[in-house]
Amino acid sequence: MDSSQLSDASFAALVGSRVKDARSKAALTLDELAESSGVSRRTIVSIEQGATNVSITLLLRISTSLGVGLATILTEPKSDTLGILRESAHSVSWSGSNGGRAKLVASTESPEIFELWDWVLEPGESHESEAHSDGTHELIHVIQGTLTLNVDGTEDNLSVGDSASYTGTKPHTYENRTSKPTRFSLAVLQPHLRRKSAH
Repeated sequence: MDSSQLSDASFAALVGSRVKDARSKAALTLDELAESSGVSRRTIVSIEQGATNVSITLLLRISTSLGVGLATILTEPKSDTLGILRESAHSVSWSGSNGGRAKLVASTESPEIFELWDWVLEPGESHESEAHSDGTHELIHVIQGTLTLNVDGTEDNLSVGDSASYTGTKPHTYENRTSKPTRFSLAVLQPHLRRKSAH
């Protein structure tokens, strides 16, 4: 069964089991993961037990500390030759208050993490992203509407067909200030992602 066919509770349980498995493979205790990721031990326990639907921000902190990409936690494993993720299997990783969503639609495995996201921001929605790991770069291409992009205090409006590239190591925000939906593709490169030392 793919993740799109799971209930919210089942998907939370699936994510939790993958986080726990990745932590086990990284030989990290709960306390060590909490220290390196900045996510409380209590929250990590709750995630691993499938008791909560975790945000992209927290999952990114955790996956980075575990030395794996978000795809390891959010999607099914792929073959070495050709990885196909059907549209029906795309899981919503972020939901906006007005119906917007973000889906991880393609990715590579660690240590060379390259992700492709499909984002839709409904009018009035925004998403704030924390600084990512060293070496992270992002590329954006606007498919529909107008996107207001703010990278570490530098802001610009992108229209259909416009693109942007920037380092992901600074805080950045995606925002739709218009009255119509905004859709954009987001590519994220995290080269040589390694597990952080908790010591």
